[in-house]
Amino acid sequence: MNIDGQAWRTIGLEPDGRSVWVIDQTQLPHRFGTRSLSSCEQAAAAISTMVVRGAPLIGVTGAYGLMLALQNDASDAALAAAFDQLNATRPTAVNLRWALERVRDRVLALPPAKRAVAAREEAGLIADEDVAMCSAIGDHGLEIIQRLAAARPEVRKNKPFQVLTHCNAGWLATVDWGTALAPIYKARRAGLDLHVWVDETRPRNQGASLTAYELGREGVPHTVIVDNAGGHLMQNGEVDAVIVGTDRTTRRGDVCNKIGTYLKALAAYDNAVPFYVALPASTIDWSLDDGVAEIPIEARSPQEVTAIQGRLLDGPAAGTLAQVQLTPNGSDGFNPAFDVTPARLVTALITDRGVADASEEGLKSLYGCG
Repeated sequence: MNIDGQAWRTIGLEPDGRSVWVIDQTQLPHRFGTRSLSSCEQAAAAISTMVVRGAPLIGVTGAYGLMLALQNDASDAALAAAFDQLNATRPTAVNLRWALERVRDRVLALPPAKRAVAAREEAGLIADEDVAMCSAIGDHGLEIIQRLAAARPEVRKNKPFQVLTHCNAGWLATVDWGTALAPIYKARRAGLDLHVWVDETRPRNQGASLTAYELGREGVPHTVIVDNAGGHLMQNGEVDAVIVGTDRTTRRGDVCNKIGTYLKALAAYDNAVPFYVALPASTIDWSLDDGVAEIPIEARSPQEVTAIQGRLLDGPAAGTLAQVQLTPNGSDGFNPAFDVTPARLVTALITDRGVADASEEGLKSLYGCG
């Protein structure tokens, strides 16, 4: 995607071919920069501290993390240790384990001397496939947006098509294009008049900081709203569709996404607003059925709730980034990072292979038996 006229991915190999660069998302939207990762430990830290985040990008970073580990020690024991270290960083997103298993399975049968090169090749393939899958999601989602826009009442056809999204499921969450935002980018480039309501997405504000940043660089009209404004907008006819991403989708179509997604789905259902979830194949966990009962929900630091990061507006330190405490001393915080939206609240799943009902039958119609 574009930043100041330059095309970027979120991750890639450094010129030496032995280290990896990533966009440092903890500095956005106020500073754009990259960070170099040269060890498995650095890759694991980048994932756990959310220098990189978003299920598909976490998976690709994990794949490159195994490459970095194997460059240092290609033994079976080192491979197993690196796998476990990376896999433990973020427990909810299934893409991480999927990518790690894919690289591990590729290199296990090889002699140690060839493992690092094979891991580099496999990680590169995973990255390129992610771009292709996200582009395909955009194409399928574009068709939905065009159909919904054409079906609106005459009184609304001269107004922008209004999409509400939660968290960041754009190109910063993937290698390129994104999942939930890919249809929006495709629609914008196809000339459709649209506007995006961007949930701030507390507590880390990925919507306000990352989604708004992306949309602004792509020239997509958007407005940042507080998380609790979505229901009000739906009640008043200001939302034509909700499109979100997912970090893990069960075989029956339950979706696990950033905390607050479930409430948006309930509001959409109550107001007859279509609620779509965009995902690549790597996000489907065929081993799980009941998302509420079976998906592990990551609990992050309470400090993400009790404090917030921003750029100081005035004073001698104006322009610098700082952490600011929000709550009284002694107040605890609880910080589940995700919630689960049951399949019954999902209008349809927008995948890289097409659009499916949020059900086991719907997913199998596109992917067979997983």
